Amino acid sequence: MEKEKKTYTELDVWKEARILAGEIYLVTKVFPKDEVFGLISQMRRSAVSIPSNIAEGCGRNYPKDSIQFFFIARGSIYELETQLYISFDQNYIDELKLKTTLIRLETTRKLLNGFINYYQSLVK
Repeated sequence: MEKEKKTYTELDVWKEARILAGEIYLVTKVFPKDEVFGLISQMRRSAVSIPSNIAEGCGRNYPKDSIQFFFIARGSIYELETQLYISFDQNYIDELKLKTTLIRLETTRKLLNGFINYYQSLVK
């Protein structure tokens, strides 16, 4: 009997990425209003891109196609990390908020890297 495949909404990596996106929305709520079309928008798009690309990758028929979307999600993680540091540099977030958000981001990155490695093993 074949093991039933999990849907993307059951995956720890997707769940963690969703939590990260929610945290970014909360973090950016206190940014100055003149950043609405700048850093706030960029950070929220990067954060939303992570679980969205994981979901899209899971919807593909071939592991090689899926991996491409997982790499896009990983790129968004690095983009978001940079934006968090810039937010800290601009004094929009304090050191504690930076550190706690980076911990969540790192957890998401590790889960995603493991997920990518799994999919890459299917291609070989």
